[in-house]
Amino acid sequence: MNADASPARDQAAVDPVELTVSDVQAGFASGAFTAEALTQACLERIARHNPRYVALITMNEDALRDARAVDRRRAAGEVLGPLAGVPVVVKDTMDMAGLPSTGGWRLLSARAGGIDLIPATDSPVVARLRAAGAVILGKTNVPILSATGSHASNSWAGVTLNAVVPDRLPGGSSAGTATAVAGSLAVLGLAEETGGSIQNPAAAQDLVGIKPSFALVPNTGVMPLAGSTRDVVGPIARCVRDAALTLDVLAGFTPEDPKTVAGIGCRPRGGYASGLDATALRGKRLGLYGPGWRDQALSPDAASLYQRAIGELQARGATVVADPFAGSGFAAIARPVAGTDYDPRGMECIPYDMDRYLKRMGPKAALGSFEAFVAAVAAEDPFAPQGVLALMPTLPAFNAGFADPLALPDLSGFIAAREAYLAVFAEVMARHRLDALVFPQMRGELPPLTGLDVVQETSVCEINIAGLPGVTVPAGYYASGAPFSLIFIGPMWSEATLLALAFDYEGATRHRRPPTLDM
Repeated sequence: MNADASPARDQAAVDPVELTVSDVQAGFASGAFTAEALTQACLERIARHNPRYVALITMNEDALRDARAVDRRRAAGEVLGPLAGVPVVVKDTMDMAGLPSTGGWRLLSARAGGIDLIPATDSPVVARLRAAGAVILGKTNVPILSATGSHASNSWAGVTLNAVVPDRLPGGSSAGTATAVAGSLAVLGLAEETGGSIQNPAAAQDLVGIKPSFALVPNTGVMPLAGSTRDVVGPIARCVRDAALTLDVLAGFTPEDPKTVAGIGCRPRGGYASGLDATALRGKRLGLYGPGWRDQALSPDAASLYQRAIGELQARGATVVADPFAGSGFAAIARPVAGTDYDPRGMECIPYDMDRYLKRMGPKAALGSFEAFVAAVAAEDPFAPQGVLALMPTLPAFNAGFADPLALPDLSGFIAAREAYLAVFAEVMARHRLDALVFPQMRGELPPLTGLDVVQETSVCEINIAGLPGVTVPAGYYASGAPFSLIFIGPMWSEATLLALAFDYEGATRHRRPPTLDM
């Protein structure tokens, strides 16, 4: 038989719904199914459900071939890692050689009448997935330029639905990744955050998300909003262990992204998954959400669910500290744009970062500079008063960067904010002897899919500007069925601790319920 001939149909049908990485590897080890058969099952599930949910927008036509290659390596006796043969998805904005990076925008998609940006090489995070043997099924939907943390409704590819509650916002901007993972179109997914785009969709769709410390994971080759200052890449998964295993693959230094030198020596020995502990909450001191962090109250229903979660944490042996940031001045550091909760400091570098991103795509890319990008999208200027990034000209340093994208703009305001956040954070954590913070990730229930309401989060700009890590974990449901989630937040490089705390909570409560997708 030809080495590439498909044996998938010779096996019993594989049901990919709710499979974890451990389930997948057990299936491979027992011979219950192959990587090819599992990939085929995911592709069939995508074909059935993606037209309604619009999670994936570009398929990897080589996915089955890649799966067969993993099967051959396994059959030859090669020792493979835990992600080998596991079907995954990546966010549209992450460069994958030969596939378009559209930024969700019709002007940057030939299929929607625009131009295609085709990278010559993989981004480091995609390359690391490939090296780990993961089978990349395709790329997932985002809003235009990833410029909202609530939805992907303005994408050229259509409206992404929430797999758990389709009539509610899916979270953004990594909406497609969250929907693909929540709906079992894939086992794992990669997301990216500048302002909530990992934690918001993970929380909105009852998933585990890791917003890593800034510079732990490379973001070179990912379409930027603040690549030099805020952007981070992290995993979205259905359980904590799977997220930790994915972070093990993604984290670490690469010369392609020099800022990742900051993370050298900060990863745990043995990896993140090795430190998961079902008793991690015992004896820990956790700070709670309050006006000292941000003077925005929880809705009555969110407060009730939070109180229940606090009781669950205490039952696991944790001690909680109410509003430890009271009187610290932490909340006063924020400078949100008028009429919003969003503080854009650090995003002044969009012109500089976009210029470097486009040049990295290679000499054959349709756009090779920020100036070329501005000309190509002039019909829908994103920085104009009605544009998706209209807030940017409110930052004085952005305008200088726009005029000269080859020069990194003045980031003194951002640097001062990061230093202030980190200084107060460290002082409060030390004074109260806190191991971590645990907040509701959102202040209230998910808004409807249609309308002007946005996700009301608790932790986005503070930890984005400060560069701090956070891990979301499912924590229950509102009466409507909309998910309620917690986020564990800690000091820089504390991902191992946060994952262990989330793992303990997850195992003790098991709040997450598998969603049923509508046809």
